[in-house]
Amino acid sequence: MQSPLPAPSRTAWWTQAWVLVLAGGMVMGLALGVRHVQGLFMLPMTQDRGWTRESFALALAVQNLVWGLAQPFTGMLADRFGATRVVAAGLLLYALGLAGMAWAPGTTALVLTAGVCIGIALSGTAFGVVYAALSRLVAPERRGWALGLAGAVGGIGQFALVPGAQGLIAGWGWAAALGVLSVTAALLLPLAWPLDDRAGRAGPQADSLPLGRAVREAFAQPGFWLLNLGFLACGFQLAFIASHLPAYLLDRGLRAADGVAALAIIALANVAGTYCAGLLGARWSRKRLLAGVYLARSAAMALFLLAPLSSASLYAFAATMGFLWLGTLPLTNGIVAQVFGVRYLGTLFGFVFLGHQIGGFLGVWLGGLVFEATRSYEPVWFAAMALGVLAAALHWPIDERPLVRAVPA
Repeated sequence: MQSPLPAPSRTAWWTQAWVLVLAGGMVMGLALGVRHVQGLFMLPMTQDRGWTRESFALALAVQNLVWGLAQPFTGMLADRFGATRVVAAGLLLYALGLAGMAWAPGTTALVLTAGVCIGIALSGTAFGVVYAALSRLVAPERRGWALGLAGAVGGIGQFALVPGAQGLIAGWGWAAALGVLSVTAALLLPLAWPLDDRAGRAGPQADSLPLGRAVREAFAQPGFWLLNLGFLACGFQLAFIASHLPAYLLDRGLRAADGVAALAIIALANVAGTYCAGLLGARWSRKRLLAGVYLARSAAMALFLLAPLSSASLYAFAATMGFLWLGTLPLTNGIVAQVFGVRYLGTLFGFVFLGHQIGGFLGVWLGGLVFEATRSYEPVWFAAMALGVLAAALHWPIDERPLVRAVPA
């Protein structure tokens, strides 16, 4: 079997699969972990600055939307110039965005820093670019393992950041906590180096298939649209829960510590869930696994709302949702790679991910808007459950067979 790496680099330690997975996972852990704990900053920042929850939610909603809009273009840059440069630029932007978020004197500045700057940074440091790089660098038969394990490593980073961020906020204040996170993002820059996937982009038909044609043929497939629409539910559910769950729990009489514990449990359970999703996706139909994930999420939310709220019911909900949290990512990325190949995987997954982030924008923003209008989050919980059922139905008819292309003579 031909190695995806050039012959002189096969024995270099930084090209070993475990190094690639660890580097990619740690970058994602920082990127997704900081995003995961942004809900912890909502109440201290709004109370200190005199902002409404809707204003803070709007900034995070813009972040989700900008992330989605930027992802196809970031993917194109990674497909053309390699993931290393894109990941490094993303980490630098992340550091700048967090520092600017701490400085922001008003909501406009908050939208520009936490929304626009960090949104673009996430498009270069999260799964869109990292998963595409790993898919090109790792042999196809190990792809499910690599994506699942990288997601699990990222989940460990998320888990560690929950008590870490809360401890920084409690001990030093929210502004200093953002400063520490900014420095941490800059310190991870060397991890972009092993993700150099330029040699792995070559392959059958790689030179004969222009980017424009690859995009056109993807948009001509009904399954590509169904995947995009179904992914909207994922973004809506995760962004709403991550951003508004701590405030929802305080409103219902639980302690701030319960919200922190819930986010930590979600992140910890996500480690096992993402790894299992990657392994199961290599053996079973990914679209059916995705449908099952969305149905299970809706059922978990329904039980959470119906059961009397307590620390025990909250932790059970967090463990269940955490196991189902980011398992959709290796499964969705795997479908795109399986159907369309890995040459333009960053670009094509970027377009699919746009649907996810439109959902994320709506989940965060509507959470704040509905709360300010009704003083309740319940309508948004019901919307999240309905979208989960719809996503399961949309995934079922997707054709997972590889697309057959005519090979030029």
